[in-house]
Amino acid sequence: MDTVRTAEGSRPARSFLSAAIVSVLLAAGPAVAAPLESVVVLVDHAKVIRLPAQAQTVVVGNPAIADVTVQRNGVMIVTGKSYGVTNLIALDATGTLLAESLVRVSPDGDAVLTVQRGMERESYSCTPQCQPSVQLGDSQKYFSEAGAQASSRNAMASGAAPR
Repeated sequence: MDTVRTAEGSRPARSFLSAAIVSVLLAAGPAVAAPLESVVVLVDHAKVIRLPAQAQTVVVGNPAIADVTVQRNGVMIVTGKSYGVTNLIALDATGTLLAESLVRVSPDGDAVLTVQRGMERESYSCTPQCQPSVQLGDSQKYFSEAGAQASSRNAMASGAAPR
């Protein structure tokens, strides 16, 4: 992998951009006018996908929806970042389209309890006991407070000073 391109520009191909787009890249050959295949990834989950052997460039439509990390062995890891749909394109060294697919990032509904209090929403992961689990769409106050606690805990676990 040489480069990854996004709507914002090019970056070196090590750690990147968009969501669960590519299992189609395995089966797809050169571009044909056919419906795009979809890869489904859950928010905050990763999926391993193998790129075509000749792939040199990976283009992600919207890196806010998914993140892609390309490994040296032709394996790509797609991580869901936000709800939505984006596309992923693989090109060879000459710029020929090798594969294109859609990546659909969906919420992880399993074991998530959503509490709605008027306009305020809170999410809890109940696996098996319910604990705060911030999700996109939670109220700003809940999201900020629970997120700050999680960040502080992660910082202490890694030996960094808490924020």
